[in-house]
Amino acid sequence: MIALLSGRVARIEDDFLILDVQGVGYRIFASRATLSRLPSVGEAVQLEIETQVREDHIHLYGFADQAEKRWFNLITTVQGVGAKVGLAILGVLPSDQLAQAISAGDKTSITRASGVGPKLAQRIISELKDKVAAFTVAGTAAGGAAPAAGAAAPAGGLASDVASALVNLGYNQALVSGVVAGLVAQDPDIGFDDLFRAALAELAR
Repeated sequence: MIALLSGRVARIEDDFLILDVQGVGYRIFASRATLSRLPSVGEAVQLEIETQVREDHIHLYGFADQAEKRWFNLITTVQGVGAKVGLAILGVLPSDQLAQAISAGDKTSITRASGVGPKLAQRIISELKDKVAAFTVAGTAAGGAAPAAGAAAPAGGLASDVASALVNLGYNQALVSGVVAGLVAQDPDIGFDDLFRAALAELAR
């Protein structure tokens, strides 16, 4: 299976791009978020790839980073969320905002994506709410963003785990450290899920 492609952008359309890899043009479907981050036509780019093989086609889905690819794989486990809808969701809600929306039960934000009605948004929240925190921590352990050089992580295993998860979602390490440390100081007995959600809410202000 193709997992990574490097080449030059040959064409950018509304929901896909053509990537020229040594003279071979690959049609790669992508979210609006990834398409907006592409360089100009003719310039080099590397994309994370998810390959889906069906009886009547082989489709390639491209992502600007591993975090978006992991979220794509997670949300498409929900019944009714196929690849097209998954990309639509990621196009309007980057991974950090999607995690926040699911944790907060925010159906309105999720229904901004084409093809997602209130019932499907509620199903996404119901099926993924308990997985969000564990998923982001697992993503960090599997090769997520590393802490910025010179930035101190909050002391303690729980605080460090939460901080790592938030950094993996794209938040600034120094800002995350301060927010998480402050919340732990207010409630030393706080659990992982409560700390994660409280930190997300604080960072979103």
